Amino acid sequence: MVITGLGVFCGAGQNVSRFSDALLNGTSGIGPLDLFDVSAFPSRIGCQVKGYDPLDHFDRRTAAKLSRADQFGLIAAREALADSAVLGQYSPYDLGIAMGAGAAGMFQAEQWLKSHLAGEPASPLLLRGVLPDKTATEIARAFHLAGYQGSVTTACSSSATAIGWGAELVAAGLQKAVLAGGSDTLSLLTFAGFNSLKVVDPEPCSPFSLGRQGISLGEGAAFLVLEDEEHARRRGARIHGAVLGYALAGEAFHMTAPDPNGATATRVMKEAIATSGLTPDAVGWVNAHGTGTPLNDVVESAAVRLVFGERAPQVPLVSTKAMTGHCLGAAGAIEALATVIALQHRIVPQTLNFRGRDPECGLEYCHEGPRPCEADVALSNSFAFGGNITSLVLAR
Repeated sequence: MVITGLGVFCGAGQNVSRFSDALLNGTSGIGPLDLFDVSAFPSRIGCQVKGYDPLDHFDRRTAAKLSRADQFGLIAAREALADSAVLGQYSPYDLGIAMGAGAAGMFQAEQWLKSHLAGEPASPLLLRGVLPDKTATEIARAFHLAGYQGSVTTACSSSATAIGWGAELVAAGLQKAVLAGGSDTLSLLTFAGFNSLKVVDPEPCSPFSLGRQGISLGEGAAFLVLEDEEHARRRGARIHGAVLGYALAGEAFHMTAPDPNGATATRVMKEAIATSGLTPDAVGWVNAHGTGTPLNDVVESAAVRLVFGERAPQVPLVSTKAMTGHCLGAAGAIEALATVIALQHRIVPQTLNFRGRDPECGLEYCHEGPRPCEADVALSNSFAFGGNITSLVLAR
């Protein structure tokens, strides 16, 4: 399934052009948070979309009906659909949406609760976005995507799974094109929750580095337009890349911790490569889940060794989360988009914020800077709470 449209809106870049510049130049969007009060937490930073005013993108009446997640999703979807020029090419019933969601409209719900507890007027409109399928509904309505509509909520693998699911819908002939991706935003609930788990680094996260302490949270949305290659070429669409295969599994080990032996992560990566009809030798590099937590980075490194064997030290394992923060339900889509852009530009992105080499990780993480790479294929991994693991095989 080819990729004919790209759209992104996140703290590292508020459109594809700016996001690409950040990726190619190794620029991080992580900094102080001011979306809500973080003074009581050990970590006070994240990758927030700064300077955001909904009225720059929506009229006042429309903005009032949309959660922050809805707004971000609509902005990224609009860019992806415009880039693909797919609207009007097929019947609306042949255009679907598959998206991953996380906290959805929780930020607005918190505003409602705060006003309600203070005895102040609280608009019930602030509660409309709590259901995680709301963003997909708003996107479908705005762009008249009258085909398949579904939302995935598998924590941090949600939007990676949605991309694989969208590719399957097209491959099966159920849709001519699918808008696939995800949207998620910062909220006090998620920020407090991850801080209570003691997995948030007070400094910008440093995946695969010695002394790393955890994640930096982020927010944003990203979408890819997926089409059958024959149909896309027939209409003269510009092709950014392709989804060659994917696999997913439930680890069934622990609610928050990965299986230390990395067996399921290994199996999912191998199955994803197998579904693409390739062998591990065809994969040039891996966009890791790479959260920056001590255990997750070690386990993912061990799983990559099992997948690539003796070749593993020559297969860079990089994390773009040090640039974007961990965008939860949107993370997989943002990272898949970053992978496609990097493949287009023939580079492997840098893993930022190097603090020292960790012998327990022991692979190549491109800490020194982006590097040239002629590889046509890369993996993009998403390892979520609950053991929800997804791996995408992407090509240029």
